Formats: sequence, C-alpha cells, structure tokens
Amino acid sequence: MVDITGFAPARFAGVKDVFARAFEAGDELGARFTLVEDGEVVLDLMGGWSDRKRTVPFGEDTLVPVFSTTKSVSALMIARLVDAGRLDYGQTVASVWPEFAQAGKSAVTIEQAISHQAGLPGFPEPMDPGLWVDWDAICTRLAAMAPMWPPGSASGYHPVTVGYVAGEIFRRVDGRTIGTAFREDIGGPFGLDLWVGLPAEHEHRVAELVRPSALPDFGEINDATRAAFLAPWSSAAGKAGADYRRMEVPSTNGYATAEAFAKLMGALANDGWLDGGEILSPALIAEASRERIRGQDLVLPYVMSWAAGFMRNEINFPWGPGTQSFGHSGWGGSCAFADPERRLGGAYTMNKQGVALMGDTRPKRLIEAAYASLP
Repeated sequence: MVDITGFAPARFAGVKDVFARAFEAGDELGARFTLVEDGEVVLDLMGGWSDRKRTVPFGEDTLVPVFSTTKSVSALMIARLVDAGRLDYGQTVASVWPEFAQAGKSAVTIEQAISHQAGLPGFPEPMDPGLWVDWDAICTRLAAMAPMWPPGSASGYHPVTVGYVAGEIFRRVDGRTIGTAFREDIGGPFGLDLWVGLPAEHEHRVAELVRPSALPDFGEINDATRAAFLAPWSSAAGKAGADYRRMEVPSTNGYATAEAFAKLMGALANDGWLDGGEILSPALIAEASRERIRGQDLVLPYVMSWAAGFMRNEINFPWGPGTQSFGHSGWGGSCAFADPERRLGGAYTMNKQGVALMGDTRPKRLIEAAYASLP
C-alpha cells in the first residue's frame, strides 16, 4: 500500500482516489499532481518512490525530468520579450539571428519557428550525438540547414531543435540563456523549484526514471519523423552524460516539481499574476496562446493546434474540457496546463514513464476527476 501525502480537501476526494488507484494498479512508481485555482494551491498529492529500489520516498523536494513540458517555459520567456516590446512574433528570425536566413529560411517568422513550422525537426544527416552539448555548433547547423518542408505550410514537431532555435532567438535579444533568465527573473524571485538545465547541487534530488517498455506509436514514419525522433543522433539520448543535464536546452531539459509547474501555469490562468507579481500581461497571455497553425502534424501522428510555443487543448483535450486551455506534455507522461476560463493551472510529474506521445491516461484521469470536483 502506497502512502499518499500532501493534501486533498474533501471536494477533491475523487482525485485522491484516482491517484491511489494508479499506484494500486502498478501504473506508478512515484508521482505528484498539483492544482492551482485563482493563484492558490488547492490540491497537492504525491506518493510512491523516487528510486527504483523503493527506498527514497517521492516527496515535496523530489525533482523530475519533465522533457518537453519544458517548452512551456520557453514559450513564456519568448512571450515576455514580446510583452516588453523587445521582440515581435511577426518579425523574422533572421532579423535577430542573421545567419538563420541561409538555405531559404529568410522569411521564417519567430511565431512560425516556435510553432514548429520552420521545417527543422531534427538533422537528416548523421552527426555525433555528443554534439548536442555544444550550443553554438547546433545553432550553426540549424542556421545552415535547408527546411524539410516549405516553412509555414504545415507544422512538424521539433522535439529538441525548437529549444535551440527559441533559445538562440532569446539570447540574441536578451543576452542571457532562457534557463538563466528564467532563474533570475521568475524561478528565484518566486521560489519555483523549476530548472532549465540542472545545477549540480540539485542532482541528488532527481528521481530515477523507469523507462517505457516500448517506443511510442509514431504512426506512418517519414523522413521528418526519423530526423526528429528515430535517428541515432536525434537526441543526446544519454550519450552526452551529465554534461547534457547541465545544458540549458529549453525544449527538453527541464527539472521540476509538479507544484512549481502548477504555480507557473496557474499564473498564466490568472491574468499573469504569481504571488503578487505580474509575469506576463493578460494581453500577451491571449496573444501567446492563440492558434498559429492547425492541421495534421508532419511528425506527430495527430491533428494539432499550435500556439506560440504552447500546445492548445481544443482538438485533443488532454487537459480537461477547456477550449482555451494551453500548455505542454512531456515524454513519458508529464504535463502542465493553464485554463484561463476556469483560472486553473495544473501539473503532473512522475518517474515511471508511459509510451503515449500525448494524452497519457494517468494525468488525463486525474485532470478529469479534478474538473468533475469543481463547482
């Protein structure tokens, strides 16, 4: 019997039952689910173990690699530059990163690039996977690369490369990396236990992952899918070791508690207010989360609706019934979302990974139970 800790008021008893049943069924090793309503944490459940030997409890300070859920941070930090008048979604990437204009990419806009329309889902030609730890080398390759489809004609998920593109855009404008800027401007000041690139002193808090038993279903495999996910060089894939963990790659390399991510997304559901400070204006929340492209994705086996770096909920509904909800999911099952209509933010982290590319049934059931508990 797994000890469920945290807190769940009586109205969320059904959510706690769903959480407990996942452990009873063997679907979880360790997990946490947090909900924020009107800027306040109203539900925070955790349980299980942070290690495979089941000796270390999954607790309040347990960090989990959240993989692509990190993209919500990237989208937020780009939005903050737009909010400050330092960037415009409609300007070209090349206007801040001139080298990006190579190979027919001179007209690619920032909003196209961060909504997976630039045609750079991965590298089709072989490379050393260890190169992913060399930020400048990857950005040089991306700047020189010819798009794999006409930019702006379709989306094709860029699982890793979009972090380098967004991160380089941010660096060219701000001078800092996204990870450093987030830590200095939001994470540190507001006490969010969320890191893009893992500082060495927090290594001991990271939960051990149990990898999925099979590959996800990618549907019909094409060249873009291979470059994005299946080529041996498509990610660092453990070949870069601890060096990659330190890399501030804002597409894949986030480490967080569910509470921290729920508070962050809860702020985006609450007119941008986080513990008395505004992290993004209501106008920019609406602008960042509006649809940029909709249709069959060329990499993911789904029809997708992409905002400016965020996934939008209204087609696949992985995060409850909200048609205006947005956020991101991560490899293995993690997710974080904001629902501005209900002023609700939520996040789920775990260390036993599932095989679903999106809409893992464990958080989906928790989120559905949470909405059923709301008035």
